[in-house]
Amino acid sequence: MTTKSVSRLVGAGLLALAASGSAWAQAAPWPPVPENVVQLSASSSVEVQQDLIAITLGTTRDGTDATGVQAQLKAALDAALTEARRSAQPGQLEVRTGNFNLRPRYAKDGKINGWVGTTELVLEGRDIARIGTVAGKIQTLTLSGVAFNLSREQRSKVEAEAQAAAIAQFRAKAGEVARQFGFGGYTLREVSLNATDPVSPHPKFMVMAARSEAADAPVPAEAGKSTVTVTVSGSVQLK
Repeated sequence: MTTKSVSRLVGAGLLALAASGSAWAQAAPWPPVPENVVQLSASSSVEVQQDLIAITLGTTRDGTDATGVQAQLKAALDAALTEARRSAQPGQLEVRTGNFNLRPRYAKDGKINGWVGTTELVLEGRDIARIGTVAGKIQTLTLSGVAFNLSREQRSKVEAEAQAAAIAQFRAKAGEVARQFGFGGYTLREVSLNATDPVSPHPKFMVMAARSEAADAPVPAEAGKSTVTVTVSGSVQLK
């Protein structure tokens, strides 16, 4: 057999393999399309009492001299810190400084004619009554905000409860779907968990009432509730 004949045979063989491979690819796609796969999702929500409060106190000063304004802010903040630290306790009442800002004030001609500064002090923790009392005693700063939230421990506990309930609902739904379609059961293919941020109502507090009744009256604040939701979504293979 000549070399030319061998080349023809090899070429014909390659064409035949290519043709058969193309036909096989059309008949049996790779990867194979999954069958009897169902997408499911289930959610569970747990409502819990908020156990963390943050009260923000602040003040504003202005003047023609930047150094003087800064000194006034520092004096107001130092006095507030001294009062707050007397009752500080880790986890129950923690004290930290917030925003401290000093900016120029401009006249109509665009020139600087003074300075305006602000400072903040934040009281936060689990002891709502103590924090409200300390906030009422501070005279050099005024109340500018109250926020409630969940502590890390409370959030983890509630998320675990919601997650367990959501997973149980997902499994029950998967079993019911398998039964309704005439299958004996299912296997889990993939799953994802998602926990939403707690949704909470606006805090209840009365600033003017607290300041008008007495100079050092506690700031009345009432915690609300947060709702933590966990969603389980994924797919199962019916069998």
